[in-house]
Amino acid sequence: MDSYTERMHQVNKAVFEERERQNEKWGRQKHSYLRWYTILGEEVGEVAEALQQDMVNAKSTDADDLYKELIQVAAVASAFAEQVKSESKR
Repeated sequence: MDSYTERMHQVNKAVFEERERQNEKWGRQKHSYLRWYTILGEEVGEVAEALQQDMVNAKSTDADDLYKELIQVAAVASAFAEQVKSESKR
């Protein structure tokens, strides 16, 4: 397996593990699509905060925080997509 594929597996494994962590913490979630969008937006906002690490008045963070926040965005988007898929007629 090449390094690109290996990274892809590592990231997807991290997203899966985050989904499991979320399920353990919150249980199986079902929200309105607007609520999911709000939750996702909040997570994306945390990515923006992590990106501001080199700016004046930024919160102290590091690259691990950015990675962690991106994994959380992907996990929330996955949970949202899982609900959409389970509610679709196809």
